[in-house]
Amino acid sequence: MIGTRTAPAVLAVSLALAAPAGAGEDTVEGMAGPYGERLRYDAKGLTLTFPEPDVKLQIGGRLHIDGGAAGFNRPDLPEAFPDNLAVRRGWIEPTLTVGRDWVIAFQYDFADPMLPINDALVAWKGLPDTILTLGNMKEPFSLEWLQSNNDTLFAERSVANALVPERRFGFAAGHHGENLTAVAGVFGNAASSGIDGDGVAVAARATLAPIMTVGETLHLGLAGVVRRRSRSDGAFSFSSPAGAFLFERPLVDTGDLPDAAGVSRLGAELAYRRGPFLVQAEYIRAELQPFRTPGQPGAALGFQGGYVEAALVLNGEGRAYALAPQSGTTYATFQGVAVPEAQRLSRGGIGVFEVAARYSAVDLDARGFRGGMERDVTLGLSWYPEPNLRLIGNVVHGRVQPGTAQSETLGTRPFSVDTVIARLQIYW
Repeated sequence: MIGTRTAPAVLAVSLALAAPAGAGEDTVEGMAGPYGERLRYDAKGLTLTFPEPDVKLQIGGRLHIDGGAAGFNRPDLPEAFPDNLAVRRGWIEPTLTVGRDWVIAFQYDFADPMLPINDALVAWKGLPDTILTLGNMKEPFSLEWLQSNNDTLFAERSVANALVPERRFGFAAGHHGENLTAVAGVFGNAASSGIDGDGVAVAARATLAPIMTVGETLHLGLAGVVRRRSRSDGAFSFSSPAGAFLFERPLVDTGDLPDAAGVSRLGAELAYRRGPFLVQAEYIRAELQPFRTPGQPGAALGFQGGYVEAALVLNGEGRAYALAPQSGTTYATFQGVAVPEAQRLSRGGIGVFEVAARYSAVDLDARGFRGGMERDVTLGLSWYPEPNLRLIGNVVHGRVQPGTAQSETLGTRPFSVDTVIARLQIYW
């Protein structure tokens, strides 16, 4: 059935349907106005430019609609999906560029009533190869997380993403050279949650590409985040669904951890691309330190996760490697699959196809504490009929050992879950 989660995204759907999905080089450009301004309508959405002063307003967005089904091997478990069809994302994304030095970006998700604000930032690029950013953004951690959700190999990121911090409000400084990047920042809580209430984190990430040519890239990365929290901050938790947004509840979950005084994370990244082939892997270690009580020194809890994934573009070029972003902290990431003009469906072509496979795992058990363990194998096929249109099909087989927080609904015995997910993805 169609879920009620589609209701908050009605406006986003309307905007997406009006967008030039797959517009490619098709462009509608209005005549110059009284001040030289021009309104342009193309694959990037609506763009309004003013030559004097040099100002450009671009209005983009994205619409992700998911449908699927899932089944458990234990008949005593509850229904996996409350809804078989839902809007995963319905974003509006205006970006204002002033001259060469200033960027103001904002992303609002009509499909997420809890945390609708994604990026909300101001960036200054007045120093050579340097970006200073203030606002709500991704903490610089994890190659998979920093890649746009338009461009990830699968419909959802790996289960190891449970250990990755969400977007937070803060200040970051990034710098890039010919084949290396470094970015660091200080972050509070998310803008949608009021900025404070989750302590203060210091995050940093460095990458090196010892091989970086048009046809070949070798990526190495290392990142760390240390967050300190007070007793007045809210509860802390780690959780992860099994490869699909449609699941009613996480399959592994630590539950609320009100005694979290600090959380530290360390991540290592490795990726290699040669032509249409890409392989990518990460390992993430997270440690939670409790508040210390005199006479009762609490023991730290250590969690870990990781993934290995590979993809092959069957009839097109490989994914490009972008060293520096327009703004924010998303340095050194792989971009989406390009659709050449001759291969567009609207030009008589068949589009571009990409196949992918992934193994991922997360372990939330530590020192007698049981948050659960999950291991997934995912197979994926993506079809790009036009530059702004993507259809994704994923098959996921997961093996789950539920934790204490999930025992009331999922029991204590291990189980397996098989999931089929399809996504219609429009972005401009």
